[in-house]
Amino acid sequence: MWNRSSGRLRGHALRLATASAAVALLVVAGCGELAEKERELTFRVVPGNASWFSGLPAGIEETDLAVTAAGKQQRIHAWWWPAAAARAPAILYLHGSRWNLTGQTSRIEQLHAFGFSVLAIDYRGFGKSDGDLPSEQSVYEDARVAWDRLTELQPDATRRFIYGHSLGGAVAVDLAARLSASAAQTGTAPAASGVIVESSFTTLPDIARSLSYPWLPVQLLMSQKFDSVHKIAALRMPVLIVHGAGDHFVPARFSEELYAAAPEPKRLLLVSGATHNDSMRVGGAAYRQALHELFDVGLATAALPAANPRLTVAFAPRTRATNTARATP
Repeated sequence: MWNRSSGRLRGHALRLATASAAVALLVVAGCGELAEKERELTFRVVPGNASWFSGLPAGIEETDLAVTAAGKQQRIHAWWWPAAAARAPAILYLHGSRWNLTGQTSRIEQLHAFGFSVLAIDYRGFGKSDGDLPSEQSVYEDARVAWDRLTELQPDATRRFIYGHSLGGAVAVDLAARLSASAAQTGTAPAASGVIVESSFTTLPDIARSLSYPWLPVQLLMSQKFDSVHKIAALRMPVLIVHGAGDHFVPARFSEELYAAAPEPKRLLLVSGATHNDSMRVGGAAYRQALHELFDVGLATAALPAANPRLTVAFAPRTRATNTARATP
């Protein structure tokens, strides 16, 4: 099992390295279709349902959100899964590249089990949403439309949160930065009480540089920046950054750099034994504790994923220099 898992992760890394190298070669060749090819390589949209999708969990409501693009109305497909508790916190779920909502059920189920009502969306170009090839700007727009809907579903700003996984972590940081900027301008509290960034990165060019040609000035050549490391410094809300210590697809050092750039209050949770997609499952107990301590979220206990009995959690003191939790087997 370990060998198969490691092989899949190496395969993911190889595909991303190949994609990054292809972008570099297109640039060097002066290809006029670079921008479109870059977006294809960035989002790598897989059509249809994920092979492991076994149907909607009971209680999820499918809905569509309206967005205007180039003067035309388009639809953003969404899932809304209300929690049992009337005053449950609500969270906006923003997924990464490749897989649409049908590939996200495990993390969505875990967030719901943590006690959240969950609003999850497919960006335009993914799943049942309208649109063709996504772009950095279009996924940012879709997140803002979804956030507006979440504020209607949960009117209490102290009970609203943002979650992003992988590429979706960069979308979550952008949304949190916009809400923070708006709060700064009006002198009010932000419209969200916290953001969770899992298995994400500093900037997309940093990823490309690490996996392709270090000498290539990719930050100047790539149009899709997803620059989280600069945006996160302006946040005016608590931020929880989570990463699997064994992530060979997006190494954990990128989350450590994000953590260093983020203002207080913040928490970094590195989950030993976890990879790119399973930090919630492997480090469930540590994850719940971090959510409770940083966001003061009352978490459900009845249907939680079983915690690994071998996990022990050591929380560092709450200081600006060290506010790191590490879950270790």
